[in-house]
Amino acid sequence: MGADLITTVTPRDNWRVTAVAVRYAEPVDLRGGTIAPAAFEVIATVGGQKAPRKVTRAYTNTAPEVAERSRPGDYVVIELDPADPNARAAGAADPIPLDRAYAIRQVEDLKTPGGAVVLPAAPFAIRNDGVLNPVVDRFSAGSFVDSTGFELRFRLYRPETGNRRLPLVVTLHGGGEVADNDMTQLTGNRIAVTFAKPERQHTNPAFVLAPQIPLPRPMDGPDGTDWTDARVNAATVELIDTFAAREPVDPDRIYLVGLSSGGRGIYHLLPKYPGKFAAALPTSGWGEVSAMDKITRVPLWADHSIDDPVVPYREGRFGKPGTWTLMNALEATGTKVTRGEWANNLPKAEFEARSRALLREARAADSHVLFTSYTAGTTAPSPHFAWGQTYENDVVIDWLFAQSRRPPGTAGVS
Repeated sequence: MGADLITTVTPRDNWRVTAVAVRYAEPVDLRGGTIAPAAFEVIATVGGQKAPRKVTRAYTNTAPEVAERSRPGDYVVIELDPADPNARAAGAADPIPLDRAYAIRQVEDLKTPGGAVVLPAAPFAIRNDGVLNPVVDRFSAGSFVDSTGFELRFRLYRPETGNRRLPLVVTLHGGGEVADNDMTQLTGNRIAVTFAKPERQHTNPAFVLAPQIPLPRPMDGPDGTDWTDARVNAATVELIDTFAAREPVDPDRIYLVGLSSGGRGIYHLLPKYPGKFAAALPTSGWGEVSAMDKITRVPLWADHSIDDPVVPYREGRFGKPGTWTLMNALEATGTKVTRGEWANNLPKAEFEARSRALLREARAADSHVLFTSYTAGTTAPSPHFAWGQTYENDVVIDWLFAQSRRPPGTAGVS
């Protein structure tokens, strides 16, 4: 008997422990019976603080994974409320040691519908002896030393390619994920992980490359940000080029995705390499008005919260303007920018319906630049976190993967 924690990188609450899978020596078959959440007590000791976790659902399963329905098997999966204060799997930056951090005790008998006891309650608790990180564990860890000797660590999701050349998604993390752990760029925000999850890979198979800016953080960029640091900038591009040359990457479908400081990185990289990337998704970013005339041909779908206090929507940061001002500058070059505004807390279906309508408007106007603004007071947990729904938005992600440097109708392997 043992137990494994199951973590999830959530859209807004970062990395959380969302379930425990208790494994048994023999299959547990309740013959149609159900397990009440109150049957298990889960206590977590995180950062020296001991507190209970709220159980929301429990069921048997054949594998240590969250499922929609119960099936007889060697595991009982106990789902936990991700909003619990002590649900976190990481601190300000680094992962929290979680081995044996959870104590799980069965406090009620598990019975069949007829009342037969299958698993009696036990007086002792078991502790987790492992941590499972779905999707995150599919990323391999690596490092790259560029031609100047500067090193970037990175995580890589490598899909099954067969004989195909596949797109490459390069994710630029925010300033809070600068670290030496080669993990926070995956778990700090749901950016790289969303492109590697099975349902997304089924629809849009792609390589996902997630570099991490190291400590001590380089801050030699023109506005004191990391992705504009000359060393980071050069190493990132060299990493992309080296990887694309060695793997079956479709060179016409390399995409940039970034949030906050990563959005700033996009607005810095695109003007320097305007023909390299097929499209980009900058969120909550800032940049330079003078550079906008260099990216008029690059498909963009930008978004930003109107009330963002960290990177103000109009004023931006470090004297460099925010997304609203950048889109105005792009429009001044003659580029059509298709704009929409709605609440960032709409249900997924309604949120995507608004995105779909905006995309129809853009296509009708032959526009390849879209800009979504989020109404003040609708972005949680902070107005800066505009990306909460961005990477869960199938309309936006499908649009991204539809972009290519090849003219429409041009033959190519993809």
